[in-house]
Amino acid sequence: MKDFNVCVIAAVLAISLSQSAQAHGVRPPQVPVDIQVPAGNVAFLKGAATGTQNYACSPSGTGFAWILFTPEATLFNRADKQIITHFFGPNPSAADVNTDPRVIATGAIRAAWQARDTSTVWARVSPLSRPVVVRPDSLPWLLLEVVGAQEGPTGGDTLVPTTFIQRVNTVGGLAPTTGCSTAADVGKKAFIPYTADYFFFSKADAADSD
Repeated sequence: MKDFNVCVIAAVLAISLSQSAQAHGVRPPQVPVDIQVPAGNVAFLKGAATGTQNYACSPSGTGFAWILFTPEATLFNRADKQIITHFFGPNPSAADVNTDPRVIATGAIRAAWQARDTSTVWARVSPLSRPVVVRPDSLPWLLLEVVGAQEGPTGGDTLVPTTFIQRVNTVGGLAPTTGCSTAADVGKKAFIPYTADYFFFSKADAADSD
């Protein structure tokens, strides 16, 4: 009887989360445990990204390496309409200051997503997760946690509730394996095409209040 009750409770919780997600028309992806979103968060938005991962040949340790300086992608909804732009930018959160002496910025440089209403979120790879390589020739799947959010100047708030972002279904985007091995190569840039799906999550109670 105890096992039956546990199963019933688990089923009710699963249905509840599914209904919350379906209320927004977003079904969260099936992902490895290493990038699962913590309980209490539900998917509310999905964007299919097309763009490039942009690298610069730079000194690295005792040699040289392609270093990512920004992604540059556009996210589309199911109707193929642009909804979000993805890039790197300084996080305005006072708790996330820039500590890199090589960078001139008022905040730490983070992955950023800006919606059409100009609401923006900044995120970092979650320390509770581990990147998952699904295709050896493509970017890993990631779980990112939001560390900064900002409404648009006219009150746009589409992305403000975001707590976590999953990057999944990646194709391409890896740095080149050649062309950056000598001092003469420093400064070269490589713009590598990629596609991916980004799922945006918020607290379940925030999603229910929409």
